[in-house]
Order: sequence, then C-alpha cells, then structure tokens
Amino acid sequence: MSNPFIRAAIFLVATAAAGVATAQDAGGQTRFILAVSWQPAFCETNRRKAECSSQTSDRFDATNFSLHGLWPMRKDYCDVPANLRTADKKGDWRRLPEVGLSAQTKAALDKAMPGTQSGLERHEWIKHGTCTKMSADDYFATSVRLIGELNASAVRDLFAANIGKSLTSEAIRAAFDKSFGPGAGNRVKLSCRRNGDGDRLISELTIGLSAQATSNDAAGLHDLIGGAGPTSAGCNEGLVDAAGF
Repeated sequence: MSNPFIRAAIFLVATAAAGVATAQDAGGQTRFILAVSWQPAFCETNRRKAECSSQTSDRFDATNFSLHGLWPMRKDYCDVPANLRTADKKGDWRRLPEVGLSAQTKAALDKAMPGTQSGLERHEWIKHGTCTKMSADDYFATSVRLIGELNASAVRDLFAANIGKSLTSEAIRAAFDKSFGPGAGNRVKLSCRRNGDGDRLISELTIGLSAQATSNDAAGLHDLIGGAGPTSAGCNEGLVDAAGF
C-alpha cells in the first residue's frame, strides 16, 4: 500500500473511530445501578431463604436473570423513619410494611424477583425506591421492564447456553455490546462468590444506567446503558451455576 493518499485516508478513519470510542467511554455518568442476580448461584449460599428452598430447574429464575434492585447512586433511605431503617437493617424484611402494588405489577414482580418470597421488595423500596421520586408501582414496573429487556437479550442467551460452564467477563461484556450497543459492556461489573466446593460462581451483574432510568419516557436499556459511565469488570471469570444444590 504505497499510495500516500490511501494511507492518509485510512489513518484519518482509524483516528476518528478511536476518537468516537474514547468519547463514548469517557462520556456519560452513572446515576442508577440495575442489579441482577443469577439466582442458582445466590441460592448456593442462601439455601434457607424461601425462594431458594423452593427453586426448581424448570422455574423461570433457573435460566433467567432475577431482579435484585434498581439503585440510585449514593442515595438511600430517603425520608424513611428511623424505626423502619433499623428494622430494615436487621434483615427481617417480612416485618417491614407491605408495598402497595397493583395486581399486575405484583404478579410480574413475583416472577422477576423471586426474593419477594423473603420480603426483598419491601427492603428495596425502603432503602432505594424511596429515593427515586416514583410511586412504588412505577418503580417496580420500571425495574421489571428493564430486566425483561435483559432477559430477552443475547446476554441471557449466553448464560442459559453455558449453564455448568465458565464464562469470562470479556464474553459477557461482548454480549452486552451485541445487545445494547458498542461500549455497553464497559458499563457492567461481575460479582462472584465461592460455593462449598470452592467453585467460583457468577452471582450478580451490576449495570450502570443514566439519569433517565426513572423518567417517564420509557427509555430502553440501549440508551440508558449508553448514557452511563464505564466501570471495572470486577470478577474476570466464573461458573454459570445450575439450579439445585
């Protein structure tokens, strides 16, 4: 390739592409975290929880991500009385006040968040939802919608196809790029935990979202993730656990 004009054109294109990628990585700011669990891994070390003792291999959460929560960054317990904060931190969430939800939202939430069997939604609302300026119904309906998008993506397909096998953070981040646009994977962090046999299991993904996560324009994950800031990969590799102990 001796033509100097062709070499110059290729250089300019490559430089422009690198500039766009750099700008995308540098731009945006994470205002919310969508935390999703791989429930079989969670249950390995929480076997006594109701949602874990009742889990089966054919239940939805055995092959799909489960909702942990939608968290505003650096805010919690907004206008929550001290007695409820204390009760929440003790961890007996079934003693917390019930969250007022429509029948439709409650049914969808029970499927997306098996932890409702242990009162997880009561904890999530008191600690995080109260800081979103949304009603409880809108807060959980939005959370369910977002995890629904994740479970309809190549990310969920990657996990479901590799149950019992290991996945790297690079492979998971690439699946996010495929589903939600270039750079989306850089907004995702993996968490892992060890089971009783010493295996490292992928237990949770935390996904950065922009400030529009709780707006009323029904923004999708593609735009919400793209508007967030980058994060470290966290755990670099782990096993996709199967349901059952």
